[in-house]
Amino acid sequence: MVEGTCTDTFAPLRDLLEQHLASGDDTGASLAVVHDGQLVVDLWGGEARAGEAWTRETIVQVYSVTKVMAALAFLTLVEAGEIDLDAPVTTYWPDFGAHGKGDVLVRQVLGHASRVPGWTTPVTVDDILDLDASEALLAASEPWYTEGHGYQMIDHGHLLDAIAFGATGRRLADVLRDDVMAPLGCASRGGFHLGVPEESLADCADLIPPTGSSIDVAALGMDHPLIRTVVNPLLAPDVVNGEAWRRGAVGGAGGHGTARAIARAQAVVSHGGELDGVRLLSPELVERIFEVQADGPDHVLVVPTRFGIGWALPFEAAPAVPSGRVCWWTGYGGAIVVNDLDRRLTLAYAPARLVDHMVASPRTDAYVRTTFDCLEALA
Repeated sequence: MVEGTCTDTFAPLRDLLEQHLASGDDTGASLAVVHDGQLVVDLWGGEARAGEAWTRETIVQVYSVTKVMAALAFLTLVEAGEIDLDAPVTTYWPDFGAHGKGDVLVRQVLGHASRVPGWTTPVTVDDILDLDASEALLAASEPWYTEGHGYQMIDHGHLLDAIAFGATGRRLADVLRDDVMAPLGCASRGGFHLGVPEESLADCADLIPPTGSSIDVAALGMDHPLIRTVVNPLLAPDVVNGEAWRRGAVGGAGGHGTARAIARAQAVVSHGGELDGVRLLSPELVERIFEVQADGPDHVLVVPTRFGIGWALPFEAAPAVPSGRVCWWTGYGGAIVVNDLDRRLTLAYAPARLVDHMVASPRTDAYVRTTFDCLEALA
C-alpha cells in the first residue's frame, strides 16, 4: 500500500501512513523528511483518484504550503540584492501606497501584516488568475484594519508577486521554477510547480473536500475578515481540480507538488541556506526569517498566530509544532512543512483528502509528532 524509501529510524512514519491509508483517514498522500542533508523518508501511497494509484510522480495541491515556497523564491531575490526587506513596498510597487498604505514594509507583507488580507471588491477565480488585474485591485484597496495583523489567505502570493515583478520584471512563479526548483532538481515531473506544466497535468491528484467545517458563519457574520476571504473568491472543489486553476500561478494557495520536492526545497532553510551544494540563501538571511512581524490575535484566522519573515513560528494553536528555531506553515485541509534548524530537519506532508484543518488537526499533528519522536529516539 505504501511505496518509497524510509530509513529504520523513521519506520514509524511508514507505519502511520499505512494506518491512515487503511482506515481511510488518508486516501492518497506523500510524506518526506530530509535530515542532516539526506532524504531519509520518501513515501507515497493510496490513490490519486478512484482506481488510479498514487505514484512517485503524483503531485497534489498543498494550499497554503505554497506560501512558504513562494517566500523561499522571494528571499532569493533579497539574497541577490534586488529587494530590500526593510524598504517600503512602494519602492517596488508605487501604486500600493494608495489609502495610506505607504508605510507598509516588504518584510511586513511577508509576515501577513500588509493590512490587506484579501480583496475588498468582489472577485471571481478568473479574476485572481489574472495577476496584473487582481494585483492592481489590491494596490487600490483601503486597509482592512489599522492595528494588528490578518492572515493573507489567498492574496499573499499576489502581494509578493507584485513586489517581485516591480523589482525585477520577473513573475514569482518563474523565480521559483528557475532559481529554486531547477537547481535542486525538482522542476520537472514529481517536483513542485506554481503553475503546473502541460506534461505534469496528468500527475495531479484530485482533492477530496472535507465532510464538515468548524467555521461558524452565522456566529462570525458575513462581514468578518475570515468569511470575506474564504468566499471572495470561493475555491470550490470543481475549481481547484480543474485545469485552469492548476495552470494558474496563485502563490498563496495554488502550488502543486510532491512531499519530496517540498521537503528538498524547504530543507535549504533548515540547513542554513544550502542543500546538496546548492546555496540559495546566506545564513544571515535565514536568521532573518525569525524576526517576528506579527504576534497575537489574527483578524482573519481568529486564533492567535505568530509570523516571522515568510514563515510562521511556533504558536499554541498548533501544538504539535515543536519549539525552538522552527519555522513552518500548513495548508487548508492538512498539508504541512516544518523546518527545524537546530536539528537540521524538514518534514513535508501532502494529502489529497482534506480534513477540517486551518492551522492544526489530529491527522497532521500525528505525522509531525511521530517525526520528532523518531528523531528523539535517534538521539
